[in-house]
Amino acid sequence: MANLPKNAHVSAHPCLQAKLSQLRSAATSSRDVQTLVHEIALMVGYEALASGLTATADGTDESPLGYNYTRTTISPSPPSICIVPILRSGLSMVSALSSLLPTPVSVHHLGMYREKSTLQPVEYYNNLPYHSPTVTNPNAGGPSQLAIIVDPIIATGATMRAAIDSLKDWGVKKIIVCAVLATEEGLAAACGEWEEGVEVWVGGCDKDVDEKGMIKPGLGDIGDRLYLTIGK
Repeated sequence: MANLPKNAHVSAHPCLQAKLSQLRSAATSSRDVQTLVHEIALMVGYEALASGLTATADGTDESPLGYNYTRTTISPSPPSICIVPILRSGLSMVSALSSLLPTPVSVHHLGMYREKSTLQPVEYYNNLPYHSPTVTNPNAGGPSQLAIIVDPIIATGATMRAAIDSLKDWGVKKIIVCAVLATEEGLAAACGEWEEGVEVWVGGCDKDVDEKGMIKPGLGDIGDRLYLTIGK
């Protein structure tokens, strides 16, 4: 995968690769799918945030033995960070990313689906506090400095590009994308949408998609597997 964009990062962690192999299996139960997605999201998020955040001093405190020490927090500060799951399967990664941060952050949701004939994304829900350049809401506050988009799959990359565009229009200064699995095409599309402002971190990368836009060999429809809606 030497030809991947410079802002694409595919994990080489052996434990993550073993878990991804387990997740691929059609025999894996919905409960185990949920657990594996959570664990892989933790591992991908750990690597992504180690690169995207910095430690910074935050005053002093006292240890149980009475010694003073310098408190440490992160930069950007948690109030300037938000997590943005792409509905519905992105919800499965929110708790993992939230648990890595020292304090709770805002969670905003983007609802998108792929139109079956064109495979292009259609946005059906957007609860960013302010996402229209023609509307000003004085009670909404400004955009987050850092947005962390979570979605288990980046197939063609069209949905991720649309999500990046929505957040860029909102005014975020930096985006970190965390996914379980991507294709080479999907990574190139997501990374190229806003090269200077986006870093994409994934657990694994497959070559391409089939005629239905599903990754080969991929994970199947991860949303259906997570929420037991297979055959709907």
